[in-house]
Amino acid sequence: MKMRKLTLAIFAPLLIAPAIAGVASHHAHHPDELSGGQTTVFVTNRNAFASPVSNLPVPDLRTFASGNRLFNTNWVIAPASVNKLDGLGPVFNRVSCSACHLRDGRGQPPEGDDAPMMSMLVRLSVPGKDERGSIKPHPAYGDQLNDRAIPGVPAEGRAVVKYEMVSGSFADGSTYELAKPVYTFKDLAFGPLGADIQFSPRVASQMIGLGLLEAVPEKDIEALADEHDADGDGISGKVNRVWDVMQQKKTLGRFGWKANQPSLKQQNAGALSGDIGITTSLFPKQNVTDAQKDAGKTIAGGEPELSDDDLSTLTFYTRVLGVPARRNVNDPIVRQGEKLFHDAGCAKCHTPTMQTGEYEIAALANQTIHPYSDLLLHDMGDDLADGRADWDADGKEWRTPPLWGVGLFDVVNGHTRYLHDGRARTMMEAVMWHGGEGEASREKVRKMNKADREALIKFLESL
Repeated sequence: MKMRKLTLAIFAPLLIAPAIAGVASHHAHHPDELSGGQTTVFVTNRNAFASPVSNLPVPDLRTFASGNRLFNTNWVIAPASVNKLDGLGPVFNRVSCSACHLRDGRGQPPEGDDAPMMSMLVRLSVPGKDERGSIKPHPAYGDQLNDRAIPGVPAEGRAVVKYEMVSGSFADGSTYELAKPVYTFKDLAFGPLGADIQFSPRVASQMIGLGLLEAVPEKDIEALADEHDADGDGISGKVNRVWDVMQQKKTLGRFGWKANQPSLKQQNAGALSGDIGITTSLFPKQNVTDAQKDAGKTIAGGEPELSDDDLSTLTFYTRVLGVPARRNVNDPIVRQGEKLFHDAGCAKCHTPTMQTGEYEIAALANQTIHPYSDLLLHDMGDDLADGRADWDADGKEWRTPPLWGVGLFDVVNGHTRYLHDGRARTMMEAVMWHGGEGEASREKVRKMNKADREALIKFLESL
């Protein structure tokens, strides 16, 4: 306990300084810079995604520091002397939350042809739905391919990605290339996945502003939906209805690449189970199937392996990670790019402004925020389809990813990889992959001249 107090004492002054600086600087900044409203943080270095919201009360910084410790904890195999932090596996992808979300940031695909996935995973299912209407897990491999395991237990297998180059051209004759991913599976421990396998590769998302998104009233998200395109604008965003474990009923989904999680606590508990093999009161069963006989014989690190108190602390941490301020908002080229963003119809899905409502964390309540997302599902066309339904989301539909912080991926994580599977190597490639409901906007961008395209990207880099 003394060591824990010492750790928190070291953390707290470091966390208090940016929080106070953020509050003090609000009055000196342009309103468009305040991506997270009064919660906005003014950090632009490699820790830009790792600061608490700037208006967090000082006493709460202790809880934030405790959550940060849990987020960065390397879990170990049970039994271990650190019995609060054992129970890794028996199968898993990574040993900590931060292994995928380095500095609370963004994952990327493997860099080599046969390199392992370090901040990316593959969801699995087979045709059909379970009794509640969710996906049907693969009978041998479950709903996620775990490429690691503790000693004495076989890892399930691994995915390998290679790319085929697809050429395209803008209306002015300039050319571009898109990298189309092709996946194969190796070292499968329990036989072939089968011809009917449905799989969906996903990179880890940045962790910023999640509590603000949770604080947006459900009715406001539903009001943005236009499932049957009643206004005829070609955009038909829809809500995903998913199972809420705590409420034991279907509710609105807003987190994850397909909006398949209703709350941050459930999102976190699901990731602990699927990615690290850590049980919680929400998901108390080990993440193994009946086919995995050796895995079923292992020792657990408690029942559950993460206590409710620690799950709440971890969830608090993920709720209060602040959104960095926009940059260069007065630059005339950035302003031009912003106008082009709207003219191309991008804002019809990437909704610039939302309002949070009442929320259990008062610092996040009643804020005007700029996430550039409607949190709805949209048909993105065949080229981005994964062919894997998830609750009400079909195989072509994805949740609009928030764009706040997108211009800082390179600073925080040292790469510029975009879209759900990281296939896009530049922002313009990400735009050119848009199909379905995004096709009309893509074509407007494709017809822009070079200066306008560069202005559009400069705007996105300001977010």
